[in-house]
Amino acid sequence: MEPGSAAPGRRAGAGRLAALLVSPTLLVLGLVVLYPIISAVRLAFYQRNDGVDPETGLLVQGVRFVGIENFTDMFTGETADRFLNALANTTTFTVVAVSIEVVLGVLMALVMHRAFRGRALVRAAILVPWAVPTAIAGLLWRWVFQADGVANDLLPGAPVLWTTDGVQAWFAVVIADTWKTAPFIGLLVLAGLQVISAEIYEAARLDGAGPWRTFFAITLPLVKPTLLVAVLFRVLDTLRMFDLPYTLIGPGKSATDTVTVLAFEEAVKFGKYGPASAYAVVLFVYVALVAFAFVRLLGADVFGTKERRKR
Repeated sequence: MEPGSAAPGRRAGAGRLAALLVSPTLLVLGLVVLYPIISAVRLAFYQRNDGVDPETGLLVQGVRFVGIENFTDMFTGETADRFLNALANTTTFTVVAVSIEVVLGVLMALVMHRAFRGRALVRAAILVPWAVPTAIAGLLWRWVFQADGVANDLLPGAPVLWTTDGVQAWFAVVIADTWKTAPFIGLLVLAGLQVISAEIYEAARLDGAGPWRTFFAITLPLVKPTLLVAVLFRVLDTLRMFDLPYTLIGPGKSATDTVTVLAFEEAVKFGKYGPASAYAVVLFVYVALVAFAFVRLLGADVFGTKERRKR
């Protein structure tokens, strides 16, 4: 046997063994990820068809293929105004809430990173909101924002009806979401801060750099990869936000209905699974485009491939 002739055979065998070992995982991923997506896309082209057939006069039941009608109805049909309003609420919640959470999260990380007595207690206290289930947080803030709740006790003047509808309800959702998820960004940024060498800060201090210049010239650039991943996760999570506005304000409110709330109502309340699937498909495409923009345009290193290349 020629030297090296067995190497390709061994590599091929190792490749087949690797494929055999990962095939169960791929099969499970296909069942739990791909099948629901394909099923939702297929269902988006159908509508419930219960009633009397106008041509035959017979009672019919089941579903019928309607093509892209469910999608065109979202933008030009009777439900267009409600869908576009829900899409606008979803987008504004994401932009405003995540922007505030980034600022607060970075501040929390800077506080948790500093060495002081009682730091462990502060870290635990900051992370408590993140540990609370979202539905419970929604009920908690509903109690805070009710007409005779704590929020109105702290504000002067007439009580604000936070949990009804209108711009105050929108702000209530943003406040509750910020309270709950800013610690998540703080936790990830803290992990990024802890890998920055203290020698870099010592060199900056010797060069006469002040706190602001140190933050913008050293801290922020070095935690940028971690911060981008945290922002990406929060953006994707907020675009899919359902339980917080649903439990805090309730469905059917023009100021706080999101696309997921709309899809839930169409499917569960009205039994219109076709339009509900169309809403879900459009939201899926929206989320996928945002994720693509973060990964390809902003350079978010979600899978850590850039770090591995550096090594």
